[in-house]
Formats: sequence, structure tokens, C-alpha cells
Amino acid sequence: MTDFSKRLRSEIEYKGLSRKEFSAKTNIKIRALDTYLGPNPSMPPADTAVKIAAALGVSVEYLVTGKEYQQKTDISKYLQFKDLLDDLSVLPEETLGTIKAVVKAFAKGKN
Repeated sequence: MTDFSKRLRSEIEYKGLSRKEFSAKTNIKIRALDTYLGPNPSMPPADTAVKIAAALGVSVEYLVTGKEYQQKTDISKYLQFKDLLDDLSVLPEETLGTIKAVVKAFAKGKN
């Protein structure tokens, strides 16, 4: 079994998915999944690897190497604020000024 296959199997199990559920989630046939998970596994094509990684919430790099991809700017800590940022982007500038002042006041109070 390859490291890719081990990590893939581990991630599927971690998510609590059966092969059938994972097949349905990724739209990859069970027979194809078996070729990636079986006793003599093969690597999937790049487009399939991307589908697999996306469904598992990991990077292709992690599945292949075991190392997580690090962007120059780690935006993952800001993803929780995406909805808030979308809402803020439609507000008028004078309202944003007030909101910025309130947030800064709260942030200073925490330090």
C-alpha cells in the first residue's frame, strides 16, 4: 500500500464515510476508488486527486506527501470571518468607520 493510499484510507475513515458514501460524494466509481485503496494501489489522475482532496477537506499535496501546503499568507484563520466581510463590503463608508472604531475599542480592551 502506498503512502497516498494510506492517507486516503485514513481520511475517509476519519470522516466516517463508507466507500459507497465517498463514491457518491465525489462522483467517483467504487471500482476506481478500489484501484486507489486496494492492495496494489495506483495514483489517481490529477483531476480525480483534486476531487478527492476537496471532498476530504485536505490538499492534494497532503495526500501525496503527507505535508500540508502552506500559503505565503495563511488565510485559514480569516475564513471564519468571510460572511462578515461579505456583509461589510456592501455598507457605506460612514457606517464602516463607526464599525472600525467599535472593533478597535473592543480589541484594545482585550489587550
